[in-house]
Amino acid sequence: MNEKIQKLAESVGKVIVGKEQVIRCVTACLLCDGHVLIEDVPGVGKTQLAAALSRSVGGDFNRIQLTPDIMPSDITGYSMVNQTTFELEYRPGAAICNFLLADEINRASPKVQSALLEIMEEHQVSIDGTTHKLPKPFMVLATQNPVETYGTYHLPEAQMDRFFMRVSMGYPTEDEELQILSRTEHHNPQENIACAALHPEDIVALQEEVKAVFVSEAVSRYILQIVAATRQHTALTLGASPRGSIALYKAAKANAYLSGRDYVLPDDVKAMAESVLAHRLILSPKGKATAGDTRSIIAEILSSIPVPMEEGK
Repeated sequence: MNEKIQKLAESVGKVIVGKEQVIRCVTACLLCDGHVLIEDVPGVGKTQLAAALSRSVGGDFNRIQLTPDIMPSDITGYSMVNQTTFELEYRPGAAICNFLLADEINRASPKVQSALLEIMEEHQVSIDGTTHKLPKPFMVLATQNPVETYGTYHLPEAQMDRFFMRVSMGYPTEDEELQILSRTEHHNPQENIACAALHPEDIVALQEEVKAVFVSEAVSRYILQIVAATRQHTALTLGASPRGSIALYKAAKANAYLSGRDYVLPDDVKAMAESVLAHRLILSPKGKATAGDTRSIIAEILSSIPVPMEEGK
């Protein structure tokens, strides 16, 4: 593993106990300049993960607790008249940062969700005809509770598709929870990160290195076969879009890079397929009755498609 990536993982690990695969997925998402949806029950460390990542990189971190009364301007910012010059001045919103934690995104109104959509896709904010570019790197880490739906607004598929990955923290093991208890007894675990392991410019440089990872034609076709299978599966009414195949292609490169390779293996594709594709799929009534969730569909597809013989370079 790259020395800088190792430092980043160790720094986040000072706050988050266990969850190596989740940390790996979020790191891969960061290296691919993507956004992540952290979907899980309250209290399992979703906010702590986002804060630990931002402290480890040393970037600007903003958190906004999304509720139905939040306005788009709270995220994008707004223009107001300067009482001295009588000219419009831009006042930045929560999105002007490197890491934006959108807590409980499904409690935000459709207007706020649509404002987030431009930010996530274009990495810019447009106010009164003026475009304000967001800093690099920029990453949205959104959370939602999949259990309680009272007072929530369903995220439209167009917005779900904007998320590069969806991950779940899951409950800790007994030994992990014992460590969590001892870590939180005397101070906030975030204080374990005394200084940033990396800087924003380091992440931008690493993103360029990930782009240089080699993907053979055989592995590229393997990715396309997986995506095509989601579009033809009888248990699904909606398969993955071309944005999904691009995301899986990029995520496989990031996983290879995190493994210390400059070429992609089919195993890299398999490792990232569920996190990248599952949230982009919609089950049919038959699928809801038989498959249960889209993760099992991805597992079934991966087991049914032959792995290409040509691996890597």
